[in-house]
Amino acid sequence: MREPKWHEEGHQPDYRFTLANERTFLAWIRTALALLAGGVLLHQFATELDPRLVVTVLSTGLGVVAAVLSVVSYTRWRGNEIAIRTGRPLPFSWVLPALAAVCLLTSAVLVVMLLVT
Repeated sequence: MREPKWHEEGHQPDYRFTLANERTFLAWIRTALALLAGGVLLHQFATELDPRLVVTVLSTGLGVVAAVLSVVSYTRWRGNEIAIRTGRPLPFSWVLPALAAVCLLTSAVLVVMLLVT
């Protein structure tokens, strides 16, 4: 596989930083898989929650967020890798507050549904 062009920028970083960046990427991928599993679990096993349309929307939303998070985790890893190679500060990521908002919204909707049902 051909190396990406940005891989030639800057200098070869300390292996510890590269490996820490990869561990962070894998943590984001695990989070995406957990969201996807939660969506499937909610759709398949929460059959007594009503209205069913809300359950379907939540499940689909979790799947979409998981897909977006997978792409964002790669772009975040690449941005961090370039920053490490060129000695610049790590870029700000909007993913953390957005992911927290998604989890808060999903939890709030599920709590309301559990209390009403």
